[in-house]
Amino acid sequence: MRVYNSFDEMDRDLRYLKLQQQVHQETMKLQVNEVKESLSAVSILSNIVGSIAKKAVVLKVVNKLIGLKK
Repeated sequence: MRVYNSFDEMDRDLRYLKLQQQVHQETMKLQVNEVKESLSAVSILSNIVGSIAKKAVVLKVVNKLIGLKK
């Protein structure tokens, strides 16, 4: 526990703690917005389309390498 020698020291620490709390609140707001954005329908759909396209390209390359034709 800290011992304070003046009210000014206490006020300074209280201001610091209040600012620290505000920073944490803003950080949490940003993180919540990032989660909302990552769970949006457009984001999920683009991830699915990207994954399907990537698998299609890999499958095509593998088929060419092993000589299979469909």
